[in-house]
Amino acid sequence: MALLDVAGFVSELKNHAADHGFHIHDERHFVETYSMRQAWEVDLHPEEACGGPVEFHLALEIDPRTMFAFEDQVMALPENEFPDEAHFLPLTFNWSLPPLPRCPDLLVLATDIAGIGGPELPLEVSAVDSFPSATDPSERSLMVVARVMVSLSQIFKGEDNLCSILDRCLDVSSYLLESAPSWLDDHDF
Repeated sequence: MALLDVAGFVSELKNHAADHGFHIHDERHFVETYSMRQAWEVDLHPEEACGGPVEFHLALEIDPRTMFAFEDQVMALPENEFPDEAHFLPLTFNWSLPPLPRCPDLLVLATDIAGIGGPELPLEVSAVDSFPSATDPSERSLMVVARVMVSLSQIFKGEDNLCSILDRCLDVSSYLLESAPSWLDDHDF
């Protein structure tokens, strides 16, 4: 039997996100059969933004070597002792917007949004130009990514330190939702 219930942690994370103002749309669980790596992805958005245009999802990746190393550490501990903060799982938050007719200046956006995420939620802003066909003009899509590390020791102890992270994710989502109409021109969502 596994020492950690990662599926239960993801379920609690979804409930916690709902408590912080998010609406959950979908969940996916992937297992790579060769290496046994796993990933959970959850599609969500602020409750008031069901019609778009901001897409938001979180992803938790599980490396079996990390899980085995954590279990070995726990099994070697005396009873009633807790493991050290030495093993972590990456939790990634991804925001994306559709092609924007008037994309913002990325440096200005990165600076503005860094103040929202703060040091707890470092944010990375990027854009991708795509060409539907060789004769069409480019279309620029915007992405924002944040990565935090989740401690296996805290999951094991049942501690949750994601409240402030989820609050900041909601603030980032709200900022993007408020800004999107000026970037999208007359498109309705």
